[in-house]
Amino acid sequence: MNKKPAIFAHRGASGTHPENTMAAFEAAVRLGADGIELDVQMTKDGEIVVIHDETVNRTTNGKGAIERMTYAQVAELDAGSWFHPKFAGEKILTLDEFLTWATGNTLQINIELKTNKVPYYGIEQKVLELIDLYNMRGRVIISSFNQDSVGRVIELDPYIAVAGLVWRVPRETVRAAKKLGLTALHTQVSFALSEYGREAIDSGMLLRLYTINDMKEWNRVKKSGVPVEAIITDFPERFS
Repeated sequence: MNKKPAIFAHRGASGTHPENTMAAFEAAVRLGADGIELDVQMTKDGEIVVIHDETVNRTTNGKGAIERMTYAQVAELDAGSWFHPKFAGEKILTLDEFLTWATGNTLQINIELKTNKVPYYGIEQKVLELIDLYNMRGRVIISSFNQDSVGRVIELDPYIAVAGLVWRVPRETVRAAKKLGLTALHTQVSFALSEYGREAIDSGMLLRLYTINDMKEWNRVKKSGVPVEAIITDFPERFS
């Protein structure tokens, strides 16, 4: 492989910090990550918030679906204690708050739209408006498992970087990506090492691999010679 891949901290440095929190994002900077991957959902009153699950149950001291909660309700929750008591008081960030923080560094940013289970009408437009507000177009990649959501982003802004998320090894991936006009895919190692991964590369698509935490797995990829644009990992310190 000719070029060292970029290292994206998955939900921040989530192997050692509570995912998608400021503690995890600040740690990613300290640990030498090139970028951050984060997830966004939308509250009942239209606020874009940084959280992976459709509910707050797993990663906070509360319960309930994001789509049925107001931002005021979400903002009251503790998003750190579940991971370790020393992170008590960490909050669910808004995308606005995250981007405000990101203006102080040069990290690449991968925003995953979590629209594969809840469609969140209008989320694509809101995210794009925030990216423009903070002048982040050159640093952001928008990704999603939801092809319709990816298509809406492209329709709204044909020039922003987008990527399709791929689960396992679906045989129709490259055809679907070409139909959307994608030039990048975020995939697991199994896909990258498959015939479909080779087809994607031969079609000129960039591959970013998630979630690689084990050096043995990464060495297997390196040995294969598959060109990789980026690694998305919970432990950026292992690869930086």
